[in-house]
Amino acid sequence: MAYNFLTPERDQLHLLPPSMADWLPEDHLAWFVLDALEEMDLSAFYADYRADGWGGAAHDPATMVALLLYAYCVGVRSSRQIERACHVDIAFRVICAGLFPDHTTIARFRQRHEEALKTIFTASLRLCAKAGMAGVGLVALDGTKMAAPASLQRNVTKDTIDESVEKMFAEAKEIDEAEDATFGETRGDEPPAVLRGRRDRRRRFKAAKEVLDQELAAERTAHEAHLAERAAEEERRGKKLRGRKPKAPQDKAAHKEKKVNTTDPQSKVMSTKNGFLQGYNAQAVANEDQVVVAASVTDEQNDKAQLHPMIDATTESLDKAGIDERPGKLLADAGYASEENFAALGPDDPDSYVAVRNMKKNPTRRTGRRGPLRKDATFLDRMDRKVSNKLGRDLYKRRQAIIEPVFGQIKDARGIRSFMRRGKSAADSEWKLICGTHNLLKLYRRVLSDAGTAPYSRVAGALNR
Repeated sequence: MAYNFLTPERDQLHLLPPSMADWLPEDHLAWFVLDALEEMDLSAFYADYRADGWGGAAHDPATMVALLLYAYCVGVRSSRQIERACHVDIAFRVICAGLFPDHTTIARFRQRHEEALKTIFTASLRLCAKAGMAGVGLVALDGTKMAAPASLQRNVTKDTIDESVEKMFAEAKEIDEAEDATFGETRGDEPPAVLRGRRDRRRRFKAAKEVLDQELAAERTAHEAHLAERAAEEERRGKKLRGRKPKAPQDKAAHKEKKVNTTDPQSKVMSTKNGFLQGYNAQAVANEDQVVVAASVTDEQNDKAQLHPMIDATTESLDKAGIDERPGKLLADAGYASEENFAALGPDDPDSYVAVRNMKKNPTRRTGRRGPLRKDATFLDRMDRKVSNKLGRDLYKRRQAIIEPVFGQIKDARGIRSFMRRGKSAADSEWKLICGTHNLLKLYRRVLSDAGTAPYSRVAGALNR
């Protein structure tokens, strides 16, 4: 029986084309990332290197940025996984052009250029603006919980931290005395395992203790301000107010039970629909093209205090990207609703449509659709009426189609549900990188859609339109 098969020739020399330009299709994402990189200002990365040529050779920042951009676009973020991909994945090999940075180099580059990586988000927004995708006539704001590289079981109280630090010092003293008795003034062998990493543990425990101390100081300040308000009100009335005098924060039993994470002290316990996670609250503002125009990370468990900071962040990111347009209308869910937030909205802020209740689970309207509002109507009442009328309902329905797919594409399509590095600043840097690559993917699909079957040389030209 004679089979007619195509069989591989694994011993054939030059199995791959000699030119890297032939390794991938012309419309591959890797080529798009390299083209996009040429339009970006990478001066913030180069500023951290010597310009006189002295010292050991380092990988070109442009290559490392391209590597990170492509890796994040395809959902590969572990430095070890990126290193492996540089050896076995054709697209990664094209990005690195035959170089093989190891995982330590990749991890240190991401850490060293934490601030510079934030500029990638601005660069992506500027490229989207060139393609006509950065309109902000209607934008939507929302937040999503992202896990930190820390365990929930590492949350401890201040008393536990103090006990651990005392135990650490006691162990160090005991071992030092034993070594002095054994070795005298001479140097011994490598320190025991119990002491390895002691400096890092002490640093993290100190940071955790500082977080609790700062929270206590903030509560004391708020408590003193509240007492001053009570005293002023009692003086105005000429009699004492009813009820017990508020206790100082350090006297409350709840404060003694406050916990902080010793692995990532700046992260907080976040409530999600699937339970609790140790992490951060990642905020994003997106337009009708699902392009993210502002991104930030907070350690606040809820969104209530983020309305005005994100409006300011949107203005700032548009300014950095050279976009003069300002948001016309802003949509947000009930998590951002409060009397104080609505009272602070000014004429320079977007025309905001913020739900004051869950529109699905609580359809009962507080103020109704028609008829005059009461004279004593609150800002919450006015916003509820605004979102409940026909125009408001039609606008608010678009919120779900604007911002929620952004989080779905990041978390489900790319599998990015957590941050790789510890600390709020590191998380904020990575979130901006995540949102920047999200924008690049949006632009890539738009360019391919507009070009149809055109050669990629014409597709790349869309970046310069």
